[in-house]
Formats: sequence, structure tokens, C-alpha cells
Amino acid sequence: MSKLLMVSLRNGEIGADVAHAEYNDVLKATKMDQTAIELCHISDEHAQLKSLDSVEGVIVGGCSLNVSDAHTSAWAQHVDAVLTEVVESGKPVFFVCFGTSWLVHYLGGNIVHTHPEDSGPTQVSLSDAGKRDVLLQGFPGNFTALTGHTENPDESTLPPSLEILAVGNSCPVQMIRYGDHVWATQFHAEMDAKAMQTRMDFFANYGYFSPEDYDKIVKGLPLHDVSWANRILQSFTQYCVG
Repeated sequence: MSKLLMVSLRNGEIGADVAHAEYNDVLKATKMDQTAIELCHISDEHAQLKSLDSVEGVIVGGCSLNVSDAHTSAWAQHVDAVLTEVVESGKPVFFVCFGTSWLVHYLGGNIVHTHPEDSGPTQVSLSDAGKRDVLLQGFPGNFTALTGHTENPDESTLPPSLEILAVGNSCPVQMIRYGDHVWATQFHAEMDAKAMQTRMDFFANYGYFSPEDYDKIVKGLPLHDVSWANRILQSFTQYCVG
């Protein structure tokens, strides 16, 4: 039986393809296989979350929704309900990208568009709290990660229940923790160069990068060492399974 659950929030015509690509990226980043991490694809408003009773932790992938948009569609409301259930389960949870804004909004913070980051590398710096965090022990103070997002938390309105673990010049909030069991990264901790190119191909017209910059971005991706970003997911899985 799988010890961890990967929840993918991908709908629409390409939803299944994106979900499986994302799942494979998580397996590669964590150095685990399908017997250790099970995929739960939330593909539409009727897809149900697998029972969390028997899992040791949950990894939540990205989503093409924007938290700052009005969540009036059945799909958006279902995503809210699924993520609320995940957070309130008490299980260790790791959110990637979309989940950072969702968690901040869920806890009462504001989401803005002041620090979007185009698809590509971003520089991440640990805060003092980050240097003490259980997932980040032995990490360098600065490392590179891959990212791409159009909205971000407003750092001036972060709820007091959140701890900032990592910051960046291009986006002030890069990693946060809620309580002692929920983490979220603005960057994609599961991605390497190949994964980012695949995701760019899926979302070429979603505003994450200018199409004319595609070749330049893809050519530069392998030049960046993102192993420390990937290692955060490894640390999370080890924290969950002991």
C-alpha cells in the first residue's frame, strides 16, 4: 500500500496528460516509485479525494486556477473543498505553486499580482526560520529553483499563523509553513529542466512566459542546478515515512 498520496488538480482536455507528467516529476524528484506514492487525479468537480486515513502524507501539485479570480465555477469550488479537506486532515502536506496562494488565502491573507515570475530559474534564500525548519536541515542558504506563476501572496498581509521559510528578490514569498505539518513552495520543487519544458509545452498560452522567449528559456534550463529544490520534496517524504 502506498504511504504517500500525490493530489493533482488538473482538469480539461489536457488534464490527464498534465497530471501524469506532474506525477512522474514528483516520483523522479523524490526518488520514489508508484508503490510508495499513489496518484489521485482530481479531474473535475465530481472526482473524489481518496481517503487519507491510510496515508502518511500528501503532496499537492499545481493548478491552472488563479486564487485571485472569482471562485464561482463548480470546478473552483470543488478544488477549494478538496484542499480544505487535505489541510484539515492533520496529515503532513506539501503544496507546490498554486497551493502557496491557496493556503495564504485560506488563512485570510491577500493574493496579488505584484511579483509574477516567468517560467525559468529563480533564486531562493532561506530565512532564519527556514534554517531551523525540519525539512531544510543541511541546506545551503541560497539555491536555485524553477518557477512560473502570475500571482503571489502579499507579504504585508500574511496571516500570523504562517512562517516564511524562504524569500527571493523576484518574489518575496518563496516557501512558507503552516503550523508544524503544512509546507508550501511558490517555486516548483518537483521540476528539473525536462519537466519545466514539458509543462511549458502544456501551458504555452497561459501567460507564464512570452512565446517568443520559449527557445531561449528552454536552452538555458539545463544550465541551472535545481537539485536542492528537488531535495525539499525528498526531505518531506522522509519526514512522512520516517
